[in-house]
Amino acid sequence: MSDPNPYGDDSYKWGPPQQPGGPPTVPQGYGYPAAGNPVYGYPQPLPESAAQPGPGYGYPAGPPTMPGYGYPGQQAMVPAGGGGPVLSLGDITVMGDAIVTPSGTMPLKGAVWTAMDMSRTEEKIPPVAIVLAILFALLCLVGLLFLLMKEKKTTGFIQVTVTSGGRHHSTMIPAVRPDTFHMVMGQINTARSLSF
Repeated sequence: MSDPNPYGDDSYKWGPPQQPGGPPTVPQGYGYPAAGNPVYGYPQPLPESAAQPGPGYGYPAGPPTMPGYGYPGQQAMVPAGGGGPVLSLGDITVMGDAIVTPSGTMPLKGAVWTAMDMSRTEEKIPPVAIVLAILFALLCLVGLLFLLMKEKKTTGFIQVTVTSGGRHHSTMIPAVRPDTFHMVMGQINTARSLSF
């Protein structure tokens, strides 16, 4: 059983076609060097553009060109008439002259902005304070001072609504701190000033 296929004849041989009477040819291409030029699988020299020093991937090429670029809390004002996004409220993005929402694009001029605070802040005594008050109650009632510890927790959403050009879109922004509503109102006031 030295033959791979005992039922096949010798008319077909595996591999690239061979010229009769000559030396076997070496296939050129995948994985073989062709005339000294490297092909797939061999180290390639870097192209000229890659050898140039420059900033790495994801880093800006120079100083920021827009005010507020890269700094949270500052509004980057773009002149009306196009350009990049001016501000974003949830899934509502204000461009230079348009408002982009998942339900479509609306004109910025004449837009009506509203916000509703649907968040609440609860203040309660944390369980750690209760346990410490019980443990230290035996020491001249000093443990009762632990009951003065309070914990504030804000839950809920701020609903932002924009109406313009016969379209209406509403988004919910999660309230994570007590002053979230004031931050959202600052952005809405900026959007209202751009809507005139």
